[in-house]
Amino acid sequence: MSKIALVHDYFIQMGGAERVAAAMHDSFPAAPIYTTVALPHRLPKELRGADIRTSAMQHLPGIERRFRQYFMLYPWAVEHFDLSEYDLIFSSSSGYAKGVKRRNSAIHVCYCHTPMRWVWRYEDYAAREKFGALTKSLLPLSLWGLKKWDLRAARKPDYYIANSQIVADRIKQIYDRDAVVIPPPIDVDRFQMSSQVDDYYLVLSRLVPYKRIDLAIEACKRLGRRLIIIGDGPDRERLQKLAGPRTEFLGRQPDGRVNHYASRCRALIFPGEEDFGMVPLEVNAAGRPVIAFRGGGANETVIEGRTGVFFKKPTSASLVDAIEKFESRKWDQQVLRRHAEKFDSSVFAFRVLQFLGSVAPSSCSAELTTGARLLSTTVAARAWPRLAVAR
Repeated sequence: MSKIALVHDYFIQMGGAERVAAAMHDSFPAAPIYTTVALPHRLPKELRGADIRTSAMQHLPGIERRFRQYFMLYPWAVEHFDLSEYDLIFSSSSGYAKGVKRRNSAIHVCYCHTPMRWVWRYEDYAAREKFGALTKSLLPLSLWGLKKWDLRAARKPDYYIANSQIVADRIKQIYDRDAVVIPPPIDVDRFQMSSQVDDYYLVLSRLVPYKRIDLAIEACKRLGRRLIIIGDGPDRERLQKLAGPRTEFLGRQPDGRVNHYASRCRALIFPGEEDFGMVPLEVNAAGRPVIAFRGGGANETVIEGRTGVFFKKPTSASLVDAIEKFESRKWDQQVLRRHAEKFDSSVFAFRVLQFLGSVAPSSCSAELTTGARLLSTTVAARAWPRLAVAR
């Protein structure tokens, strides 16, 4: 029986947080994963055979569509997980999972993707989601109780890991807790480089307002550049109305097609502000550079003039200047690939295992050792130099 439990907010949409959960399952395949809701068709393929244990929220009507509207129930759900038999708890949280209860002798390590955004950055979150005036006026009253719960829940983990320095700074400011920074995992081997570069720019993103894809559309339209957009979401209709004749919407695409377009684009355009942002590194893994807004996690993953260029203001005019600057430079595919390898999933697993090994109870040593052995047998020898770079 595993002495380690993994906890994740919910498996309702696929993103960076879910990749962290999948990476931890790779290291501890015997550990159960506790989560409030898990939609089978939204699970990463790596987790479809995992021991996933859900809460009563799994059976709420319309949970896939209304999961945000049930926000007051998640604290109750996570606090009712019975984790009394586990000695080490690893939670992946951007909201609720950090609030689980455990016995006094157990150790809880929380991988925090960001403090609860809809509570602590409400104005920013409301603008991103384009709430109506009534919702904007009433929702903060409902969030008051959730804010108090979140501050109590933030005291429960023994240790925090943050996905970026900007998130570590927020954890310190909001929760008054220190955090070790370990960037989330990038599956470098999923991407292959191409010797052919085609004449288009690329956006890889969910189509939601805060991603600021409108800036990429407007800038490429002004310059007459071809733009390919891969992804889907509620903002698609609005963006299609803004698009010029050289902008193409391909919707969601399988991994093979994503790699095809990523490896042949002139560059990825990354116009939004993210807490970390995995996509620039994934495109670097495919041997292509990035044009990114200078804000958030991009400051920690994009090297000006080496792996991409920045634009400073969230305007299409600033992005136009960056594109023109980008086109005057040459880029080394091998340099881009090596940069991405520093964030590979093997590096992530190595660093997390190293941290857990320094804080976990001795009862977990056998599982930690097994996790290290699994890592060593699944990572090719050529990958191990990455680990030294990341220490």
